[in-house]
Order: sequence, then C-alpha cells, then structure tokens
Amino acid sequence: MVLFSTGISVFLVAFMGSSFNIALPTIGRQFGLNAPILGWIALMYLLSTGIFVIPAGKLGDLKGRKKIFLWGIFLYAVGSFFSGIASKAQELLIFRFVQGIGASMIFATSVAILTASFPLEKRGQALGINVSCTYIGLSTGPFLGGILTENFTWRSLFFVNVILSILTFFIASKNIKEESIKKTENGFDGLGTAIYILTLSLFIIGLSKANVWMLLCSAFSLFLFFFIEKQHHSPLINLQLFCNNLTFSLSNIAALLNYSATFGVGFLMSLFLQQIKGFSPQHAGLILMIQPITMALLAPIAGMLSDRIEPRVVASFGMLLTTISLIMLSTLRENTGIYFIMASLFILGLGLALFSSPNTNAIMSSVEREFYGLASAMVSTMRLIGQMTSMALITLILSVFSSSFLQGLRVSFWVLPFLCIFGIFASLRRGSIRKVKGGST
Repeated sequence: MVLFSTGISVFLVAFMGSSFNIALPTIGRQFGLNAPILGWIALMYLLSTGIFVIPAGKLGDLKGRKKIFLWGIFLYAVGSFFSGIASKAQELLIFRFVQGIGASMIFATSVAILTASFPLEKRGQALGINVSCTYIGLSTGPFLGGILTENFTWRSLFFVNVILSILTFFIASKNIKEESIKKTENGFDGLGTAIYILTLSLFIIGLSKANVWMLLCSAFSLFLFFFIEKQHHSPLINLQLFCNNLTFSLSNIAALLNYSATFGVGFLMSLFLQQIKGFSPQHAGLILMIQPITMALLAPIAGMLSDRIEPRVVASFGMLLTTISLIMLSTLRENTGIYFIMASLFILGLGLALFSSPNTNAIMSSVEREFYGLASAMVSTMRLIGQMTSMALITLILSVFSSSFLQGLRVSFWVLPFLCIFGIFASLRRGSIRKVKGGST
C-alpha cells in the first residue's frame, strides 16, 4: 500500500506536467503569448519546485515525511484550482508557482518513504515501479490532455488534477505510516535555505536571459552557501555526502546532465507538431505518448536489472541511446516523416527508462537510512535543476531565433546532446553500490 500510495502521487504530478505541455499552444493563443513567454509559464512551475524541494526534504527528515508529503498534496491541489480559474497570464504564473511548492514536498518525500519501506535487494524493483507510475502519468498526459484541451478547454486539466489530488490525499493519509526517524541533526538552517533559494533563482533566471551579471551573482552566492554550510551545526545540505561518497555525487551529476538534455523535448515537440506539422492537440498528444509509454513499460525492467547488474552500466547505456535520439531529432524539417519522429521518441523513451531507475537506485542505496530524506530530495533536485536548465537553455535559444521557430528547434537539438555526452562520462566514473553498501548486501 505504501508503493501504491506513492505511485499515485507521482502519477498525479507527472500527468499534470505532460498534459500542460500539450495545452501550451492553446494557452498561448488565448492570452496572445509567444514561444519564449510560454517557456516561462512552464519554467515557473519548475523553478518553485526546484528551489523548495531540498528544504522540504530536510523538513521531512526533521518533522516527519508523511506530514510534509500530505501538506504537499494539499498545496498542489490549491495551486491547481486557482490555476484553473486564472484570467490572466500573470495569475497563471503565480498559481503555477504555488503548484510547484506543493510538488516539491511530494517529490522530496515520496522516494524516501518508499526507500525506507523496502530492503536493498528489492529496492530497485520498487523504485522501478515508482518510476513506471511517473511515466504512466507522462504517457497518459499528452493523450488525455489533448482530449480535455480540445473538448473542454485547457482549464479542465487543472480541475481534473484537483479531484485526483483530493483522492490521493485521503488514500495516502490512511495507508502511509509515519516511521520513527533517527535524528542525527537538530534545527533548520534558515540562512542557508535563503541563500540556496537565491542562488538557484539567480542561476535559472540569468541563464534564460543570458544575463552575465545574474550568473556571476549566482556563482558568488553559491560559494557563500558552501562556506555557511560548512560552518553550520545542522546544514541544509550535508556536504560530506558529496565529498566522501563518489557514487552519490557522480550519480547526482549524471542525473543533472541527463535531465538538462532531455526535459525540453516534450515542450519543443508539442510546438513542432502543432505549429509546424499542423496537428490537433489530441493528435499531437497521441504521438508524444510514445516516449513515456516506452519508459513506463521498461522502467520496472531497468530497475530489476540494476538489482543484478551495476546501475552505472545500465544507466550509461541508457544515456548513450538518449544521445542518439537527440541527434536524430536535430534533423527535423517541415516534411519530416511521422515514422521517423515516432522512432526517435521511442529510442528516447528507451534510453530514459534504462537511465532513471538504475540511477535512482544508485543514489538511494549509497546513503544510510537517516539521510534518505535528503537523498530523496537530491534526486528530485537534480532532476528539477536539470529540467529548469533545459527549459532555460531552450527559452534562450528560441529568443535568439525568435523569427524562425524551426531553426531554434534544430539548434536546441544540437546543443542538448553535448550535455548527455558529459553525463555518460559522469555515469561511468561512479563507483559500485555493492562496494559502497558492501556491509549490508
């Protein structure tokens, strides 16, 4: 029932994310927004989720993961409702930010709750099923989102999400048990949290606008954050996990680079299929389902493989396939055949399935139980920073090539594979979780 409850929660968030991408062209027409502004609407949700997920994970370790998890579902429902009734683009930006805060609490605690419930020898399979639930949400999102947008307007996406949030809240509150947490630290690092939020915000906004001064301020703020964390008796992020645990640090870097390279694909392909190919939201959603369906079907298998084969081997091969798919998408033209697009999305889904579950297994299995909350939050943070970086890069490129969306799309698909190539090296360099956890396997 723990697996079922956490699975529903990640399905809920994933469904909203993928269905919203399909609705973006319709929202743009209603509010008169261009592609870069639409990118900001998508980015705002990721920004709020990314900057709050580490503090939420820390609070989960200190105050109880179930409590933070349920508060996250509540805030997510509130943000969804007010996003659905937004009358201006500015209102939609604000309430998507609130949605992101709720999502950060869900992301920060769901994997920790799940990891604490399963032994090491079954953890990869459980995490694979959890990842599969995420990708089922991603796969049904484009199709159902296209149907809802086409027949009931884009607002219906948010109202359906409110209903799912309420159901999830009651199921989770009944079935998830609060575990006793071994508290090795006391207090909450408020100053470190504020500087962390400032650092990440400056980086993402500066990157999306190519603002050198904001990026420099972000770098200075990052050094200040590291200095404060080393001095604090109960830091927001335990830097020793990165300094003394090669598997943990390189697995997180690999995740960051992987999501930086791949997240923007859904956004770009939604605009390409509807604006260039002239497909309806429902038709475009059917095509975009190929990637997440492939991931949903193969993620549990990849998780089981990582229980038997070193995760770095499985994940690295997956990232290689992802690189190939992005290079294929860089050749898109107005007359590109639909079967080529479908094949590219299938290879992308296969690569992401082989990467995600084994990489999460490597991260979570490389730390002790009392750090599950922080490690779970780091899994989500690397994914979200990667997603934000992907959207910021794409927003910047589309702004530079604002007169030609297709040219901006092709340039984006040439830039993104380079991130994946660096990720392959990081993935291969990490250690073995069986060596890290050798005493307990």
